Amino acid sequence: MKNKTTQIDFDKIAEILQNHDTESFFEKVNVIPDSSGLKKELSLYMNVENFSKRTVLGIDIYRYSSFKHLEQSLIPFLFKILFHKASMLCLEQNQYVFQKYSNDRFEKSFLSTGDGGYLILSTPLHALLFAINFQAVVRAYNSYHLYPKLRHIIGEISLRYAITYDAIYYFDNNFYGRAIINNARILEKDNLNRCLIDQQTYEWFMINIDGTENLQILTINEISNILDFQDYDEVFKNKARNTIIGNSISREVGIVNSDILKIGTIKSKESELDVYNIHLQVTMNISDEKNLNQKRTITISLGNLNTTGI
Repeated sequence: MKNKTTQIDFDKIAEILQNHDTESFFEKVNVIPDSSGLKKELSLYMNVENFSKRTVLGIDIYRYSSFKHLEQSLIPFLFKILFHKASMLCLEQNQYVFQKYSNDRFEKSFLSTGDGGYLILSTPLHALLFAINFQAVVRAYNSYHLYPKLRHIIGEISLRYAITYDAIYYFDNNFYGRAIINNARILEKDNLNRCLIDQQTYEWFMINIDGTENLQILTINEISNILDFQDYDEVFKNKARNTIIGNSISREVGIVNSDILKIGTIKSKESELDVYNIHLQVTMNISDEKNLNQKRTITISLGNLNTTGI
């Protein structure tokens, strides 16, 4: 993806205000001013219709408030471990899709809420692959393969995921935009541990791979034909490690099942947000980081099949 995230500069807006507005106004007679000139200049600078579109992956610890005080206090630490390991899996196991990423970029693109957060990514496919890797790490933790003593103290955890695709901009070292707002709305409304996506994410997959049902037969070669991947280095197609989605179709590893269903619409005064429930089953080979010979094949689920409305 060649277009960079839209950046809004504080000094530039301050300059526009200085030229078209008054910082302090305390006349005896107060009147509503004509703001048309200021609005025109702000509209020209902000150019909101052309804000870059990015994907937001929202991750939330399900029923975080039900944990006891000690366990609650440890969960932000645990989440950071899970996030780091999921990032490493993306960089090591999905090298074509994540060729433009690094640990530093993942960290800078993440807005933490303590028990979860929002990760800004390039496309919905990036978000789905990150969520799969994150869920794989969670499975390793829950099954006592990752810090088993800490697992015994905190207990099993469950995750909620949301993926949205919309406008994002960068201001004062932080990310803002509709994609984050919509993601938060979905997570707030969902009372179950599902993986939910918005209409624009659904449409992205429909346009680029003929729908999420085709994730199980998708290959790296087909990903390289997607518009958002046209400037990606072809070297990473054949000379790099690409699991989950590989160079050929496999029913033994990767995404083996994909289900999607529209579950409802979130309504507010200004907008409506169609929401879909996606459920994936993924078979993966996992191994001990210190001893690669100790490995096993497991199948994990991202989301679930609960079709209760939102």
